[in-house]
Amino acid sequence: MESIISDDTLSFLESSNKLNSYQHGFTHKRSCLTNLIESLEAWTQALDDGYGVDVIFLDYWKAFDSIPHKRLQEKLKLFGLNAKLVAWITEFLKNRRMRVRVHRSFSNWAEVFSGVPQGSVLGPLLFLLFVNDLPSVIKSHIRMFADDMKIWCTIKQDIDSIGLQQDLDSMDSWCQEWLLKLNPDKCKVMHIGHKMKTDYYVTEEGQLDETTEEKDQLGIYVTDDLKVSLQCAKAAFKAASVLRMIKRNFHRIDVKDFRILYKTYVRPHMEYAIQAWSPHMVKDIQILEKVQQRATKCVYGIKNKTYQQRLKIPGIPSLELRRKRDLIETYKILTGKEGVDRNQLFQLSPNIHSTRGHHLKLFKKPCRINVRKFFFSQRVVDVWNSLPSSVVESLSVNTFKNRLDDYISRNGRL
Repeated sequence: MESIISDDTLSFLESSNKLNSYQHGFTHKRSCLTNLIESLEAWTQALDDGYGVDVIFLDYWKAFDSIPHKRLQEKLKLFGLNAKLVAWITEFLKNRRMRVRVHRSFSNWAEVFSGVPQGSVLGPLLFLLFVNDLPSVIKSHIRMFADDMKIWCTIKQDIDSIGLQQDLDSMDSWCQEWLLKLNPDKCKVMHIGHKMKTDYYVTEEGQLDETTEEKDQLGIYVTDDLKVSLQCAKAAFKAASVLRMIKRNFHRIDVKDFRILYKTYVRPHMEYAIQAWSPHMVKDIQILEKVQQRATKCVYGIKNKTYQQRLKIPGIPSLELRRKRDLIETYKILTGKEGVDRNQLFQLSPNIHSTRGHHLKLFKKPCRINVRKFFFSQRVVDVWNSLPSSVVESLSVNTFKNRLDDYISRNGRL
């Protein structure tokens, strides 16, 4: 029942354009990856233009548990939802209780008077609707993923930070009105690409701590120079830790088991949202590739073979070659299968009718710094333009994947 109501409500809201375009959590065609790509696109462009960026990472205090039910009902009515549906949701939230279990002991039951049930199908959607109007009080750039937010402004001169502080003041007022509270321990400010003496940023909870590296709420490490070395090191460390756990628990791994274990538990740590932080420096590329090199030695009977031979036996490509598959994300954005405005990231070639090849060739903009040059929207242009029309003009994502993989395997590299 929750799934039916959630799907139909979300379809109604999206068809009537009532959801803000800055929310990437629990919405159709958007994800952690689209959030990261849009954010980093703006930040790298600002640095390439010679400016800095002040980014504030924000998080609510127990957001899902703090939503007041009566205020939520009023917001649901403003969306134009059916009165019976609002009444059903009201009953869905009423008369809930909770208790804590420690081993075999239980606390007393406690009545729950606020919040949406976490772990439910409908809970995330109700939270999105509750915070949907927040971007209307923010004048700076904002991106959201459920209860996680980041707001930023380009810093061309010292006084540019004033607008960002005004947005924090507006957010404080909004939180007070709707009975939500920011978590001061998780709210940080990062000065990216500049050392100007911008004002300190303050919320109702106090002055925000400054940081030079931060784990974005979406799981990617961001530094104040936007280089990806830290993220590569963290991803490799996590994957290596899982690999060691596998080696401790499996004394003999055949090819079939290796494919399952490695693809399921190890490689995803080195490829999560890789389109947003793909490495270009040799040391960063090697730190990831070495994990896969060690992993292939776990296969019984091939430890003494070369790395390339060890890859061929289980049929696994190198990580560097697999990163060429970020063209899949390019295809999804250019064909509207991802909820991102392609004009934010790409510019179609002005000589589209006179160029050979496919009809979606891209114009490559000149870049001043490597952080911008090797970012997703710039990095993929040459490779994308070199693809044959038979690959680019695929009618579905799966067809494009299969044709791209076939093209890569036949050519060895792109």
